[in-house]
Amino acid sequence: MEANPAPAPDSEQAWLEAAQTFIQETLCLPGSEPDVQLTQSVIDCVKTTWLSQGKNQGFPLPLSYSFVSVQDLKTHQNLPCCSHLSWSSSAYQAWAQEAGPNGTPLPRERLLLLGTLTDLLGDLEQECRKGDLYVRDNTGVLTCELLDLDLSWLGHLFLFPSWSYLPPARWNSSGEGHLELLSAPVPVCPSTASPGPPTPLPVLYPETASRLLRHRGKLRGVQPNLAGKLARVSALVRSQKKAHFVLSLGGGSSPAGSHVSIVVQIPAQLVWHRALWPGRSYVLTALRVVRIRGHCYRVWTTSPSSHLLPLKPECVRELELELDGPLLEADPAPLPVPSSSQDGDREPALVRHSTLLSYTGKVTGVLSQPAGLYEVDGQLALCLAYQQFHSLRKVVRPGVSLELQDVHLLQSVGGGTRRPVLAPCLHGAILLRGFSCQKPETQSFYQAQGASLFEQLVWERQLGLPLYLWATRALEELACKLCPHMLRHHQLLQHSSPGNPSPGLQLLAPVLDVLAPPGSTRRNAHKEILEEPHHCPLQKYTRLQTPCSFPTLATLKEEGRCRAWAAFDPKSLLPLPESSHLTSCQLNQRVSWSWLSLLPATSHPAQILIGVLAASSHKGCLQLRDKSGSLPCLILAKHSQPITDSRFIGCLVRTEKFQLVIERNVRSNFPSYKELNMTGFIQKQQARVYIQFFLADALILPVPRPLLHSATSLTPQAEPILPDGPHIEQSRLFLLSHKEALMKRNFCVPPGANPEVPKPILSFHVSGSWLGGTQRKEGTAWGPPEPKGDENKDQKVLLIFRGPSVRWFEFLHPGYVYRLVASGPPTPLLFEQGGPSCIPQHPLELAGCASCLTVQDEWTLELESGPDFPAVLDASKALPKTSLDDLLSGNFTDTLVSFSAEILSRTLCEPFPAPFWAKPGGTRTSRASVKLTVAVEAADCLSRPHLDIYIKEPHLPPPLGLLPGARVYFGQLEKKMSRSHNIYCCFQPSTYLQVLSFPPETTISAPLPHIFLAELLQGGRAPFQASASCHIVSVFSLQLLWVCAHCTSLCPQGRCTRQGSTCPTQTSVSQASIR
Repeated sequence: MEANPAPAPDSEQAWLEAAQTFIQETLCLPGSEPDVQLTQSVIDCVKTTWLSQGKNQGFPLPLSYSFVSVQDLKTHQNLPCCSHLSWSSSAYQAWAQEAGPNGTPLPRERLLLLGTLTDLLGDLEQECRKGDLYVRDNTGVLTCELLDLDLSWLGHLFLFPSWSYLPPARWNSSGEGHLELLSAPVPVCPSTASPGPPTPLPVLYPETASRLLRHRGKLRGVQPNLAGKLARVSALVRSQKKAHFVLSLGGGSSPAGSHVSIVVQIPAQLVWHRALWPGRSYVLTALRVVRIRGHCYRVWTTSPSSHLLPLKPECVRELELELDGPLLEADPAPLPVPSSSQDGDREPALVRHSTLLSYTGKVTGVLSQPAGLYEVDGQLALCLAYQQFHSLRKVVRPGVSLELQDVHLLQSVGGGTRRPVLAPCLHGAILLRGFSCQKPETQSFYQAQGASLFEQLVWERQLGLPLYLWATRALEELACKLCPHMLRHHQLLQHSSPGNPSPGLQLLAPVLDVLAPPGSTRRNAHKEILEEPHHCPLQKYTRLQTPCSFPTLATLKEEGRCRAWAAFDPKSLLPLPESSHLTSCQLNQRVSWSWLSLLPATSHPAQILIGVLAASSHKGCLQLRDKSGSLPCLILAKHSQPITDSRFIGCLVRTEKFQLVIERNVRSNFPSYKELNMTGFIQKQQARVYIQFFLADALILPVPRPLLHSATSLTPQAEPILPDGPHIEQSRLFLLSHKEALMKRNFCVPPGANPEVPKPILSFHVSGSWLGGTQRKEGTAWGPPEPKGDENKDQKVLLIFRGPSVRWFEFLHPGYVYRLVASGPPTPLLFEQGGPSCIPQHPLELAGCASCLTVQDEWTLELESGPDFPAVLDASKALPKTSLDDLLSGNFTDTLVSFSAEILSRTLCEPFPAPFWAKPGGTRTSRASVKLTVAVEAADCLSRPHLDIYIKEPHLPPPLGLLPGARVYFGQLEKKMSRSHNIYCCFQPSTYLQVLSFPPETTISAPLPHIFLAELLQGGRAPFQASASCHIVSVFSLQLLWVCAHCTSLCPQGRCTRQGSTCPTQTSVSQASIR
């Protein structure tokens, strides 16, 4: 192999000059003279480390490496990287291959990092120490992690030959990156080994130290030294007051139970937690005995003068003590564990006990970093939430090796978790045993949200592990449903406080309050760590049955549609023997419409409905929306009371009580009842899916204002553009007396507009009366009404809602007072006759109103309530009703009737025949109509008379909620009489409809009362329904026929007599008439 050329002297000189400048600016005291000795020491240290790899290719200095300061890393290094001064290229490649096929190794940079290793964040010794490690130079400080810390390294200058740097996420401008020191640092100025003590150090071993705690007088004024093998170290517990951890020393030859616990809570000694290694032997000096509040006996603890030293047998001697004095107390028995509200007085048979063990494994996946959930060895789940793992959150990623001491193993926890779970409590320890070579996955902003809320679930709500795992999964489902379009991730998963509750916790609270009622005993860290056997939330658990689910609206809609068609059975809609007497036309008509109502309890687990309430500007209905789509809904504030407050638009709605309604429409050509089970005769099927619920049963959460535009009815493209100039808010109150139907209407074309024939526009009208004049916004309140010229002048008004303004349809109801609000530049006569929104006078005369306004798209409506404007007026005035005598009589002095009724049945009727004046071959087509059979409610009638109501174009499809079993108020229906003198009603453009109650979840049919025919002769009774027994005494005529089920032609001996018959069935049905 040809030798590489020797490096040019100029390049070496330039590298040395750059090194000298870097050392002076970064490592020397600011303003001091150049430190030649320090510079030479740094260069010698770098050179020695560089040459140690043995493959320097003739270069005495790492000329390809450049020095980097802490500030440079934090400012310029925006991508994860690693640097290995003492590694060859082949060594790096072998290390990078550990990332595997699914991981990306950290890219290698050629950087030289030097700094002081310290546990001080600031420059002052009085700075609060938290047990963290830092690398510091003159430019800044970085947190770091080290596998095996030697306490003698603290405060010294080091060269770090092998390290990784992980910067904060790009969206986290205030975050800090951190260092992972992959190998032992190299001291720049090697210090001579400190000589051992001149005389052996007197020590106590664990067995003696444990006995000494129970003797009176032996502990006064004594601060002995303790020596032994480290048996266990607890988690580092941080609280608002102080931080601490507990270590346990044992003897190599002593019994397994002769362990002594030592509490370390001096701030300067918290860094010991990183230096301790179970299985090694240590000496702790200058210990003292204290009684911890809430603990049952005394424990050893360190003093400010204590030190942690490695145990060298030649440097210690055992201290002999006479322990024959009086005992303070015997070892008390462990205190009984207070039973939680979930356990009750007796431990249920289904309660399981976790297994306590130690485990070493490698992290293979991140399930949820904010929740502390990871995958270990591809088979186990690891939950770190029951420890305070803030420092490990940045380090733990796929490829990291962990040693878990005294970790709980829980199997079959349920709640959707199928794999066993490892979960350490405060009693155990999470020890870092190997860093990862993988580049961390790019974490988006929303993926990092919720850590504070998850901690709150564990430390404040005291959730057990099965319920915690389900809660984290439920919050992820909610985030997928609502974020980021309906709600921001940081808003949904924010920490909950008394004045600022978390929406995520509010959505889960009703379920959590049942399974884990608040007020449980809070965790006691000292008791959890010190007591043997210890007691913690992970010790006992019960397999969790998944309490509920939060499906997306698209999933809910699709599942409802699938279940509705799976349950569709024409034979069940037309049971025998009724179906055997129906012709083909009657059969297909009866199966053309059906419905199914699904309750949350019919799903396993039960479903909870969550979405943002919106008002559609295209359909005029209310909708629930999430990220997957929207679902129409019919909402009542409570029984017989509609929703009227438009402030609910944009709010987050959660309800456990709702009805998922699926209306099935089928076009079929069944020849007869015998073919009802053959799906091939179904030509077309479609379903309308919507939701019904009471607002009183729902949890309503306001959504922050900047996000309300996503729930309003206006799309971003349709949002009005307000003109320039000063803007004010003007409003006017009106009392609504009547609302007409929502339908497509024609409107006059204003002069100068496009001469093309306009298409019908979805619209509705309301009529009412102005209450006072126009008001202007003054601060946060409305100013006084503008005076009117003639107070006695008729104040009736007709408001036209068309286009996007139809979104207010579901909130407007007779008898309520509303405020019409317009924002924009000051406009005189905005709500007056002759204003820019008024229509010509001729339509006003037809409507009987003094003024008429077209509600603009950008105007809003608010419900007005207060002592001057009661929310609901007299019900008899708000919802007028026609008397039963006028409704059922043949008197047609008033053809518009109003009443409340219960829907008994709903059927799809045959299309109405075309009028005789319609031209043959015209474009007008006749569509089917819907017939509602209702039972009219009347206070003075025991039995409710039945009435048919027909709905036809342009009122099709019918409004939501017209289902059998529902109670509905019908206003201004047109009363008609058939040729057989039967009264029926039809929908008109002026018809007002209000659903009063939903169909009952369970239907109980009450039998009709039985009467005698003699009671009918008494007369004077209102119409009613009943059953009677009687004898037929005379028959005037009787006709029995067998007809073809398809064409209704006579069918003697089972054969259709129609000439040229091509009927698809040979089935005949019997028909009879008797008089």
